[in-house]
Amino acid sequence: MTFFTVVLRGLLRRPVRTGLTLAGISIGIAAVVALVGMSRGFEKSWQVGLKARGTDLVVSNMSGALTPKPFDASVRDRIANLPHIAATCTILVELTSIEDSDLMILSAREWGGFSWSNLKLISGRMPRDASEPAVVLGKTAAEVLKKKVGDPIQIETSELKVVGIVEGGALVENGSVILSLPLLQGILGSQGKINAIDVRVTPSTTEAQMQELIRQIQQRVPEVRAVTVSEHLNNSEGYRMVRAMSWGTSLLAVLVGVLGVMNTMLMTVFERTHEICVLLAVGWTRARIMRMVLYESAMLGLVGGIIGVALGAVGVQALGATPGIRGLLQPDLGFALLSLSVVIAVAVGVLSGLYPAWRSSRLTPSLALQAG
Repeated sequence: MTFFTVVLRGLLRRPVRTGLTLAGISIGIAAVVALVGMSRGFEKSWQVGLKARGTDLVVSNMSGALTPKPFDASVRDRIANLPHIAATCTILVELTSIEDSDLMILSAREWGGFSWSNLKLISGRMPRDASEPAVVLGKTAAEVLKKKVGDPIQIETSELKVVGIVEGGALVENGSVILSLPLLQGILGSQGKINAIDVRVTPSTTEAQMQELIRQIQQRVPEVRAVTVSEHLNNSEGYRMVRAMSWGTSLLAVLVGVLGVMNTMLMTVFERTHEICVLLAVGWTRARIMRMVLYESAMLGLVGGIIGVALGAVGVQALGATPGIRGLLQPDLGFALLSLSVVIAVAVGVLSGLYPAWRSSRLTPSLALQAG
């Protein structure tokens, strides 16, 4: 009988208990994959959306919410003539409910600004001018809202008309209701207010020049912040809170798995006292006994981690396809996150097995006679 045969037999001795322990670990790891994958996907989706519009810098006032606080549109005029700025486009974006959708991106853009240029018509047309009471829908938004060209759409207390369906080159763009900035400002009663400025720099701008431009913007308009696209959401307290809550909730679920594995391994040690003492009597060292228990707990973690990763990946894909979330984000289930989740599961198994392993190594061969 080999060492690994003993380890495997120990796990299969109580299949129901082992199965329940694996379920506890799997649920904890599935929570890590789902919650962290969704929060990372939210950040990645917005970054890809900004890049699809050709944005290099975002000027905004990110605070405790997922969308920036409004500020005066005159800020754009104060920075537009700075060196290395090729173009600017003022934006007013809201995450709001529209008709039957509980959460939809409402993206109002300066008429004629470069943030319209990435939109490719699938059907219909673009609005004729900034004052036409019309919107274009990203193709995903059109599917979620069940709208086609010519249909009315209710935004707040105003009824507008869908005049076009577009492909925006990114998930966030395709999940947006897009209209002219003056139109939304009028609907919301926020004339002269925006909450972001998309900035496109000149093609030859170096990284050092980009950082100097950011410094000049900060100096000229200290009430807002200028950041690169990759840093945009990281400056949001709201997003940082979502990310912290994702990890916090995941770790609580993992803690349940730790307690489950520890309980299983302690019960295993108690039930196998006679076997362990016999192994000590025939020459097994205490270190080898500890390794046996640790290998069993680590194997529980590994198998539970693999099952949890699979469950989390399936669950997050299903969640991302629901009408309430579809078009807002694409879960980020990269190899790094999946690998980290499995490593966490194995670490849970090893840490949970430390005390039971120590207890097993304290047994003495003479107890075999008593146990027998």
